[in-house]
Amino acid sequence: MDGQPQSPASVKAGMLVAVVGPSGVGKDSLIAGARTAFEDSSAVVFARRLITRPADEAGENHMPVSAGDFDQLEKAGAFAVSWDAHGLNYGVPAAVLDELAAGRVVVVNGSRSALGRFQAVFPRLLVVNVTASPDVLAARLAGRGRETREEIEARLARAVDPLPESFDVVAIDNSGVLDEGVDKLVSLLKRLASDVA
Repeated sequence: MDGQPQSPASVKAGMLVAVVGPSGVGKDSLIAGARTAFEDSSAVVFARRLITRPADEAGENHMPVSAGDFDQLEKAGAFAVSWDAHGLNYGVPAAVLDELAAGRVVVVNGSRSALGRFQAVFPRLLVVNVTASPDVLAARLAGRGRETREEIEARLARAVDPLPESFDVVAIDNSGVLDEGVDKLVSLLKRLASDVA
């Protein structure tokens, strides 16, 4: 599967917000909180990724799909962007292009490794880089019990890698109480929706 991004010239009205950050930083929790805040709004929508991972394996509200079905969907042009990481396939549904063309702000759980593909597809892209202090990240990762100490240390080392300067980036520190991080994301999305409208 090639996973090559499509580049529709007509998608210029809305804005794609890609939320990225290291494992354990709380991206899923922030997105879930913001989704609740905007459940009665049509100005901000939340895209669900398709992932070749069971639905109950992680906190993300994704659509599980088999590897074979993912390959068929990708070949049929069902994804605006697709990529693979850590042995899994990820796809953002092509329907987000319609939402953007309608002038909406679309929020998606992104991936640092795929941001180049996002940039090639979405003319208006904002990257929300969720961070947390190393101590907080280490405690959250250890609390999940999925990784060894060595694996956690490797994740923490990658977490400090800076994003390329070619991206428009807003950082949200999620080291503290979850509600504070959610409030920061909601405030940002409200401003973006106002600007797009």
